[in-house]
Amino acid sequence: MTNNGTFIVEGGHKLSGEIIPQGAKNEALQIISATLLTAEPVLIENLPDILDINKIIDLVDGLGAKVERLSRESVRITAKDIDIDYVLSEDYVRDAQKIRGSVMLIAPLLGRYGRASLPKPGGDKIGRRRLDTHLLGLQAMGADFQYDPSRHIYTFNTDGLVGTYLHMEEISVTGTANVVMAAVLAKGETTIYNAACEPYLQQLCKMLVRMGAKIEGIGSNLLKIQGVETLNGTEHRMLPDMIEIGSFIGMAAMTGSDLTIKDVRLDQLGLIPGTFQRLGIKMNFVNDDIHIPAQDHYEIGSFIEGGLMTLYDAPWPGFTPDLMSIALVTAIQARGSVLIHQKMFESRLFFVDKLIDMGAQIILCDPHRATVIGLDKRAPLRGISMSSPDIRAGVSLLIAAMSAEGTSRIDNIHQIDRGYQRIDERLNALGASIIRE
Repeated sequence: MTNNGTFIVEGGHKLSGEIIPQGAKNEALQIISATLLTAEPVLIENLPDILDINKIIDLVDGLGAKVERLSRESVRITAKDIDIDYVLSEDYVRDAQKIRGSVMLIAPLLGRYGRASLPKPGGDKIGRRRLDTHLLGLQAMGADFQYDPSRHIYTFNTDGLVGTYLHMEEISVTGTANVVMAAVLAKGETTIYNAACEPYLQQLCKMLVRMGAKIEGIGSNLLKIQGVETLNGTEHRMLPDMIEIGSFIGMAAMTGSDLTIKDVRLDQLGLIPGTFQRLGIKMNFVNDDIHIPAQDHYEIGSFIEGGLMTLYDAPWPGFTPDLMSIALVTAIQARGSVLIHQKMFESRLFFVDKLIDMGAQIILCDPHRATVIGLDKRAPLRGISMSSPDIRAGVSLLIAAMSAEGTSRIDNIHQIDRGYQRIDERLNALGASIIRE
C-alpha cells in the first residue's frame, strides 16, 4: 500500500452485485491487544487487512509475541515470551505513535508485567480525544504514570493492579476496553459503571470469558469483574464492520445502485438500518443480508409533529458517530432537508466545504451542526480535487465523487486505507471506476 496516494474517480457509474463487509476494525484493535493477556495461543479470524490493524499486529510482534499469519484474514498470536523493555525503545515509541489503538496495549502489559508505555498517539484529526478516561481508570486500580515531555511518552508502573469501583466520566469505548482488560487479571472485584456497551466491547468481554475471565453485565453499562490469576488461549471471529455496512448503504443510495450487502449480522447493527431508512432509503432484509434496490429518488422523513428531521450521534445503543459523515453525504441527493448534529467530535464536519464546492446545498451552522438541503437528484454533484482529512470523511468524499458528474481526485487516501481494505478493488468489481495512483 502507498503511504498517501490518490484516487482518480470517474463518477456516474451504477454499482450492482454483492459485497461482503470486512471484519470490524474497532473490534480488531481491542481483540489483538487482548491476546497479550495470556501466554497461550489465540486464533483470530475475519480480520480486516488494513493499515491500522497491520500496524498493531506489528507492535505485538515487536514486543516478542509469536505472530503466525494463517491467511490474509486470520492470525494466531502467542504472547508467551514478551520483551517488556521493548516498550521504552525508540522503535516501539515511533510505531505506537502512528496508531491511536496502541493505547489499548497498556492494560494487558500492566496486568501481566507491571509496566507499559504510551507515546502521544496519532490517528484521526477529528478534534480533542482525551486519554483521561484510560489513565484515571488505570490509576484508580493501582497504576502510577509519568509523562516525559522530552520524548512525548507516558510510562506506567504497578506493583499489582487491584479491583475497585469505577464510575467512568465519559462513555469511552477504548477507555472501557482498557479497564476491562486491566480488571480481568486484577486482584479482587472491579465494578465499572457508565461503561461503553457497543457490540465490539461485548465481543471483547465474551472472548475474555471464553479465556476464563469472570465478567457479569455484558451488554449493559454496569460491568462486574472478578479478577483471576491467569487466562487461557481461545479462538475468536470478528463481527462484520458496521461502519463499512453503513457506508455501502449510503453509497448504493447516492449512486442509484442495486446492491446486496452479505452476512451483515443484522442483530448487531442497532439503529443503523433504521437511520438510513429515515433518509428514505429502501431496504429488504433477506436472512442476514441487506438488499438495497435501485432508487431514483429517496425522501427524508420528518418528525411526527412535522418538524425538521434531526440526526445526531450518541454512545451505543445510539447512532454511531462514525456514520455521521456518511449520513450527511447521503442526504445531499435526498428529497427534503435534515439537520446533522455531530455531538461527540468537534472537527468531523469540516470536510463539507469540499461537498459545497461539488454543488451540495449545505449550511455549516457551527463545528457540530450542518443543515443539508437535498437536491433530489435534480442536479448531479460535479467532480473536483480534494483531500481526505480522516477515515470516515475520506469515504464520504469517495461516495460523493462516485455519484458526481465528471472526474474527481482524492489525495491523502492512506486515511481511507487505514479503515477500508482494498476499497478500490472491491468497488471496481461492482462497476465503479476508481484508479489508484
